[in-house]
Amino acid sequence: MSEQLKVALVQTSLAWENPELNRATLLEKIDLITATVDLIILPEMFTSGFTMHPEKLAKNEGQKTIRWMQKIASEKKAAITGSIAFYENSTFYNRLFFIEETGKTSFYDKRHTFTLAGESDVYSAGNKKQIIAYKGFNFCPLICYDLRFPVWSRNNNDYDVLLYVANWPKPRINAWDALLKARAIENMAYCIGVNRIGTDEVGHEYPGHSAVYDVLGNEVIFSNNEEIVYATLSKELIVSTREKLKFLDDRDAFNLIM
Repeated sequence: MSEQLKVALVQTSLAWENPELNRATLLEKIDLITATVDLIILPEMFTSGFTMHPEKLAKNEGQKTIRWMQKIASEKKAAITGSIAFYENSTFYNRLFFIEETGKTSFYDKRHTFTLAGESDVYSAGNKKQIIAYKGFNFCPLICYDLRFPVWSRNNNDYDVLLYVANWPKPRINAWDALLKARAIENMAYCIGVNRIGTDEVGHEYPGHSAVYDVLGNEVIFSNNEEIVYATLSKELIVSTREKLKFLDDRDAFNLIM
């Protein structure tokens, strides 16, 4: 079990509905990572931007991106994660992939599709949380709008790190900041949020605000620039804080009915 885990948050602008260009641009950025890291985190829909027209993308783009991620993971000897518009069985999903250096692949489908933008009309919603064990840390990966729904992210003492990838726009960025911190505090877990930056084709501006908060809600890193930022997660901090402050033991018990 690793006592520390080093993460790289890639806060970047995205080309609209252009997977090939986004993969090429992201590869250039990732190649600049010279420090040893365990996990590279990309934003939501990092190959296309937050498009409501995934049918414009080639149906095999998802598989191309998986192979691209596998190659990066192998070469960097680090896991890589982020979500893409993924086509499977005649259906589109906003699907997060978590690909380890061994090639092991896990995925999570966004549960709360963003009705305000019509995402629920285009992408099928997921119905299963995913806990991913990696290098001694348990991750709970979620996507953007999921951040507004604390029941879905509730920690039943089964994860150490809550991970959100997003295309979260500027008008509601205060909610992003507040909710990331709240999710860390209420779940006694590290909370990582990776947002994109720049303006998309339909005029939405994204200010970044990618951040990491520790198990007490203290800010570890924060950025509003187009850059890669780094943080180190401590297993000892998680364990010692939960042993000292047993707040999770007093959590409300419930079952989700889908």
